[in-house]
Amino acid sequence: MAEGENEVRWDGLCSRDSTTRETALENIRQTILRKTEYLRSVKETPHRPSDGLSNTESSDGLNKLLAHLLMLSKRCPFKDVREKSEFILKSIQELGIRIPRPLGQGPSRFIPEKEILQVGSEDAQMHALFADSFAALGRLDNITLVMVFHPQYLESFLKTQHYLLQMDGPLPLHYRHYIGIMAAARHQCSYLVNLHVNDFLHVGGDPKWLNGLENAPQKLQNLGELNKVLAHRPWLITKEHIEGLLKAEEHSWSLAELVHAVVLLTHYHSLASFTFGCGISPEIHCDGGHTFRPPSVSNYCICDITNGNHSVDEMPVNSAENVSVSDSFFEVEALMEKMRQLQECRDEEEASQEEMASRFEIEKRESMFVFSSDDEEVTPARDVSRHFEDTSYGYKDFSRHGMHVPTFRVQDYCWEDHGYSLVNRLYPDVGQLIDEKFHIAYNLTYNTMAMHKDVDTSMLRRAIWNYIHCMFGIRYDDYDYGEINQLLDRSFKVYIKTVVCTPEKVTKRMYDSFWRQFKHSEKVHVNLLLIEARMQAELLYALRAITRYMT
Repeated sequence: MAEGENEVRWDGLCSRDSTTRETALENIRQTILRKTEYLRSVKETPHRPSDGLSNTESSDGLNKLLAHLLMLSKRCPFKDVREKSEFILKSIQELGIRIPRPLGQGPSRFIPEKEILQVGSEDAQMHALFADSFAALGRLDNITLVMVFHPQYLESFLKTQHYLLQMDGPLPLHYRHYIGIMAAARHQCSYLVNLHVNDFLHVGGDPKWLNGLENAPQKLQNLGELNKVLAHRPWLITKEHIEGLLKAEEHSWSLAELVHAVVLLTHYHSLASFTFGCGISPEIHCDGGHTFRPPSVSNYCICDITNGNHSVDEMPVNSAENVSVSDSFFEVEALMEKMRQLQECRDEEEASQEEMASRFEIEKRESMFVFSSDDEEVTPARDVSRHFEDTSYGYKDFSRHGMHVPTFRVQDYCWEDHGYSLVNRLYPDVGQLIDEKFHIAYNLTYNTMAMHKDVDTSMLRRAIWNYIHCMFGIRYDDYDYGEINQLLDRSFKVYIKTVVCTPEKVTKRMYDSFWRQFKHSEKVHVNLLLIEARMQAELLYALRAITRYMT
């Protein structure tokens, strides 16, 4: 961890015991005061002997501590920690030190802050969930604050993630966070990379590994190919990929380790989709989440550079497009009418198996021609791209350039009958946790659609889930793929495909342009469906390859 953070113990703030938290806060306050006094004395007597750190390093160390305190003052579920953190910041400001303030407008760039639950205004049940999350991670991150629109899902998600990262399992803790970094980096998701860089160092990971994948152990480097294919073209995974990892002599993976790694890779590929799909803002204490600059440039005082704070650019705030209310109201009515008509057609006649197969092939072909007008290459930043190889490798539709990939038929290999038991056998309890998360996302409903109540949304949810699997070449024999074109319009398909296949290209315009009359909570629900359907699709290809290797 950077100098400044590593000499402070933040762990005590995660305690349920208020006395422990109070002691930890007092220690943090004393450390910050010592650093402040040192910097002020250096400023007053520039030629005094150094303690081994340059003034810039000391300033940076103090700034990191102050940014962490700012995060706690806004995001800690414990009121005493929020209040004391704010008090320490104000007392430091009174000593003439510039303190940070948050950038941006809340946890999401796409969702107005006033529509997101504020920390401190949650009910008892939600407070318990927030406290659990904070105790496990030492933070209440922006992903959690956006997922909280759907508490039942959030609880399942946090339980699964906690098990994957912190409970007993085949892989050591630092490997788990490093794999998270590798997976998030494939989609250039600096938000997740930054979080797990900090976590990796916190659990004792070697900082040299963070200089680039080539500095990590060969065993982890070998995982790079699977990470790449799984993230962008999972239908290309074969048992040879698996064999290469399991038979790499002294760098070999065990089956249990590999299943743990595969689950982590799919979890973080999907979480990158959620991060971009919901426009998750940088964490307050991370780069881009705060500034030391005053709100108004006219108030900027060039003389106040005690802690080296000058010239941090503000983040632009996007304004939502103006949309005709009557147009978006009509969209909802039209969608409801299509659902009614499709239900009537279902009741009257059922298409033949040949017709169903033909409709799947048509939808699969059509999905290849869904692309956004913003479809341009996003060049990964060096601080993210160093965590993976072959930066030019990305998503390509499976039937482009005359290449034919056999359809993955769910009745031959499915999660419920095959994947679940394989995961549970090699990594006990995880299959159960993932299965519960899939079911909650898929079945979650409040029986509402925009302004309408008592609506059965199962047809719409199934169309979204099956469209994603269709894009991955996965077919359900009992589903009429003709329904997808009826229920999902072009702007929605563009959003779905971008979030699932190239999440780094998602824009606020895409988010705003689909389901314009729907609530933000409903759009977040869509994102939960997208990430779980994506994770299941990746898992199916990887687990089928492992099964083929084993047999």
